Amino acid sequence: MLALFFCGCSGGDDEPEANTAEYYFKATLDGRKINFYTVNFQGGGNDNRFEQIVIGGSEAPYPTKAGELPSPSLDFEIWKLGGNITAGTYSTPVEPGMVARYAVQTPNGTILYNTRTADDVFTVKIESISKTGIKGTFSGMVRNLDTGKAIEITDGIFNLPYEDIVNP
Repeated sequence: MLALFFCGCSGGDDEPEANTAEYYFKATLDGRKINFYTVNFQGGGNDNRFEQIVIGGSEAPYPTKAGELPSPSLDFEIWKLGGNITAGTYSTPVEPGMVARYAVQTPNGTILYNTRTADDVFTVKIESISKTGIKGTFSGMVRNLDTGKAIEITDGIFNLPYEDIVNP
């Protein structure tokens, strides 16, 4: 699912802090602390800008047995076509080109939670972003539009290299 949203292009400004030895994508979802696997930060844009970024990962490593379903995944993306995503705070629904998603795979299909309702606020604070990586925090709500059930995401933190897959 995440591969559909990834675009490997050129990057932006604001070098990340020097501590790049430990990479992570962590959050608490409805009280469950999760250290995500197969995490990736991708982005792209024109003129060395980030006009689009995507960060996402899975709750567990990819299945190794045939027929085993992938674990739930969390991702968020920000689009500013013609603009530049820099260090700062981005929130739904204020940012029309921003969405967060939590996907649960079942034998009957994907149960999707997202930020497509005006009542659900999801905030990403980018401390630093460049072609070498991104660092920041996130929190908010994602909702299943069919059932109305919401999932609260708190204590989200990330420190990721650009275009490299990270596992805890």
